[in-house]
Amino acid sequence: MFPHPRLAVFATAQNERSPPMAKDETRRPVTSIAGRPRLTDTEKDLIRLAQEPLFPRWLEQITAIGGCAHPIYLAGHTTILEASTGAVLHHYDTTHEPGGRLAVRCRNRRETRCQPCSRLYAGDTFHLVRAGLLGGKGTPDSVAEHPRVFLTLTAPSFGPVHRAHRKGAPCTPRRNSATCEHGHRIGCGQTHADSDPLVGQPLCSTCYDYTGHVLWHAHAGELWNRTCRAIRRHLASAVGITQSRLGEYARVSFAKVAEYQRRGAIHFHAVIRLDGPDGSVSHPPHWATVELLIDVIDAVVRTTQVTAAYARGIGEPIFKWGTQFDVHEIWHAFKCDDAISDEAVAAYVAKYVTKSVGDAGGIDRPITSLGEISLLPLSRHVKTLMSSCWVLGGLPEFENLRLRSWAHTLGYRGHILTKSRAYSTTYAALRAQRAQYVGHMDATGTVTDAVWRYVGSGHSVAGVEIAAGIAADLAALREVRKEIADRGPCG
Repeated sequence: MFPHPRLAVFATAQNERSPPMAKDETRRPVTSIAGRPRLTDTEKDLIRLAQEPLFPRWLEQITAIGGCAHPIYLAGHTTILEASTGAVLHHYDTTHEPGGRLAVRCRNRRETRCQPCSRLYAGDTFHLVRAGLLGGKGTPDSVAEHPRVFLTLTAPSFGPVHRAHRKGAPCTPRRNSATCEHGHRIGCGQTHADSDPLVGQPLCSTCYDYTGHVLWHAHAGELWNRTCRAIRRHLASAVGITQSRLGEYARVSFAKVAEYQRRGAIHFHAVIRLDGPDGSVSHPPHWATVELLIDVIDAVVRTTQVTAAYARGIGEPIFKWGTQFDVHEIWHAFKCDDAISDEAVAAYVAKYVTKSVGDAGGIDRPITSLGEISLLPLSRHVKTLMSSCWVLGGLPEFENLRLRSWAHTLGYRGHILTKSRAYSTTYAALRAQRAQYVGHMDATGTVTDAVWRYVGSGHSVAGVEIAAGIAADLAALREVRKEIADRGPCG
C-alpha cells in the first residue's frame, strides 16, 4: 500500500506497461480522452517512475534515507581489503543502481527544508546535550554531580511589538489616548492568539530601531564570547585567584542553541557546567557551587557589552543583552518534579536546533538583490529587517560584517548550536556510532579504497510525493512503536 493517495497511479502504471517501441516508432504525446481529465505533470512523472525497471530499488534507497526531502546523489565505489593479504572482503559500486547513482541524506537541520533529516539532527543534539548532563557517549556519568545551570538570554528592546500572553492578558495596555511622534497609539488593547500574524510586529514601524536590531544581530556572537570570558574572569575573582590560574582548578563548559523570536530577534538557551581542571572527567573544586555560578552569571549578563566604532555619524553603539534573562539550576529528574531536569533541558535544546528564521516569518536561502526582498511573501517587518541588512551592507564601514550575505538571517552570522570542546561528544562521533551500529564502519585490520563524486541532488516532481509519503509512513510507524513500548509487556 503506497503512503500517498496519488501514488495509486502506480498500480495502473505497473499493471498496464506500454509495449516496447519499434526502432522507427516514436511515442505519441499524451492527449486528453473524452470523459477523462488530462494527467498532471506529477501524475505523468509517477507513471514514468513506476515503469522504470529499477523502480523498486530506487524505493529502497529513498526508504533507507528516511524519505529525505532533498537527497544528494553520488556515484563511485568502495572496496574493503584485508590489510595483511590484500584480499577483497567487500566491494560495492553504483554501476547497477538506478541511474548509476546512490542517494544519501542531505543532513539539513532545518525542519522547514527536510523534516526527516532535521529529526535525525534533533536526535543527535538531544544525545549530545544529554551526555553533557548525565554522562554517556564517552562522557563519564559523574558529570551529573557537577554544578549545572540553564541560562536564557534575550535581545534588548528595539521598539514595542504586539505580543501574545499565555494567560490571555491584553497585548500592551494603552496609556489613555497617548500616541507616538508619528501618530500611532502607544499600546494595544487586543488579546492576540499565538497564531495571530500581528504577534511580533511593531506597534509603530517608524519608531522601531531596525538599524540597531540588525547590528545587534551582527555582534551577538562576539557578545556571547565576551560573556563566556567574563564568567571565567568573575569566577576567578570571586575565589581570589587570577584568571590565568583558573584552569588549574576549574573549567567552564557549555552548550548553546540560538532561537528566533516572533519579532525576528535571536535569543540564546545555554547549558553551563563547572568542571574540574581536566574537564568532564574531573570533579570541580569544593568552592564551585551552583549558587556561585548563578551569582556570577547574573552579574556578568548585566554588565557585559560590545562597543563598535563606526563613521557617518553613527557613533559608537553599545550592544548589550536584554533586561529579560533567566538562569536556573538543572536538577536530576529524580530529585525534583517541578524544577528543570536534565532530560527536559536536552529535549528543549533539541527541539529548537531544527528551527530557523523561517519560523519567525523569514526565508532559509540567501538574498541576491534588494529588489528581490520587495517581492518576497513576507511581513513588512521582516522585509524591512532584510532591507536594512542590504542597505547597511553596502556601506564601507560595515563591509566586514557581511550583512548582505546574511540578510536572510536578519544579520545573525552565528551557528545555531555551539559548544565548548570539553562539554561532551561531537556530531561526528555520534554519526560514526550510528554507522557502526548499522554495519557501515570498516572492521579492524582492513583497508578501504573509496572514490565518490557528486552527480546531482533533489527529487523529480513525483519523487517529492513519494519521499513525503515514505517519511509520513516512517513517522507513523515510530508512533506505533512508541505506543506499544509505553503499554509495556502487559499492555
